Amino acid sequence: MPRAACAFWTNAPGQGEIRPAELSGPGPDEVLVRTLWSGVSRGTETLVFRGGVPESQHTAMRAPYQEGDFPAPVKYGYLNVGVVEEGPPALHGRTVFCLYPHQTHYVVPAHAVTPVPDTVPAARAVLAGTVETAVNALWDAGPLIGDRIAVIGGGMVGCSVAALLARYPAVRVQLVDADPGRAATARALGVDFALPAEARGDCDLVVHASATEEGLARALELLAPEGTVLELSWYGDRRVSLPLGEAFHSRRLVVRSSQVGTVSPARRARRSYADRMALALELLADPAFDALITGESAFEELPQVLPRLASGDLPALCHRIRYAPPDGR
Repeated sequence: MPRAACAFWTNAPGQGEIRPAELSGPGPDEVLVRTLWSGVSRGTETLVFRGGVPESQHTAMRAPYQEGDFPAPVKYGYLNVGVVEEGPPALHGRTVFCLYPHQTHYVVPAHAVTPVPDTVPAARAVLAGTVETAVNALWDAGPLIGDRIAVIGGGMVGCSVAALLARYPAVRVQLVDADPGRAATARALGVDFALPAEARGDCDLVVHASATEEGLARALELLAPEGTVLELSWYGDRRVSLPLGEAFHSRRLVVRSSQVGTVSPARRARRSYADRMALALELLADPAFDALITGESAFEELPQVLPRLASGDLPALCHRIRYAPPDGR
């Protein structure tokens, strides 16, 4: 029998609404999930909301369960935690993470969900998609014991990378951001903090995640000779300039991209997408990650909340979306 659900759609750049969604199934190899929490990534997702996905990237930027097309109308999102209400016995009743948009209930193949470990609260598990990006980035970067590292950009991705680097032995890690308020976040994650002008140089590796031209230029300035900038920022339809003159060549600097859409070549032969996601969820047992969740709203408020997140009027790292329990209380 068809079932009723509700989903958030961007119906025009900068405008959103909640629409009804009709579900069927689940079939033999599918699960019906009731959403408990979802998360809004203030980077990619608000760029989508503003209509900033370049036409050349419309295919590459599709989320796994996206409906509609860029720029709009489109149902987009990828940080969803829920409980399996129907499905295979091994999953029935389990709390799971899925790369699904903001929707009250949904049906997906059973292989599309990853069980959340008992050590990870469901409300924190919304960060799994971002921590997965950080895992892939560090597989790409391959930091070594004793490295001197800066992470420029204290958003969700940058903070997730810094949190993982804090676990590396004898590594000097500094989170760099233009907002002095990010110092408290850095302390919670166990890393040092600096404003861009005060950041420590002579770095073996700089992870850039500020999505600004100034941040990328500063990343090059902080490198030691033969150092590497790992570029995690996605600029959408914006062009950026980069100072590749002066000492860029003589110092043999490297700028390297990283993107979560494929498993890092360093691990691709031995790790699957499912392995990477399972690892991200295991890492979220650390309560330090709670510092990345900086706001919460009800699902019904999303049409008013996303414009404020996109404009910066509502500052946030990860803004968590709360769904009503079955009894409506």
